[in-house]
Amino acid sequence: MAAIRRLIPSFNRVLVEKVVQPKKSAGGILLPETSKQLNSGKVIAVGPGSRDKEGKLIPVALKEGDHVLLPEYGGLEVKLAPEKEYVTYFTILLLQLLVF
Repeated sequence: MAAIRRLIPSFNRVLVEKVVQPKKSAGGILLPETSKQLNSGKVIAVGPGSRDKEGKLIPVALKEGDHVLLPEYGGLEVKLAPEKEYVTYFTILLLQLLVF
């Protein structure tokens, strides 16, 4: 995990660790694999942002630890650890989950 902390995405990209959906419910019921679940993930690293026409930095609105909804397609898969799946996305493709 220390190597992942040092990895900084470029521009307005973010590194996301996909959250694996449980195969059983809290009560022990097996969940069908055909059920549509939203892909979600946790932001691991954030790039510095992009620049506008005048050269001003536009920072990324997400921060490390945020939970986001992921699109089904469009990310670039990155293999950093064999048991976990990491994907990079442009920030405009992600939807932040607000937890109340």
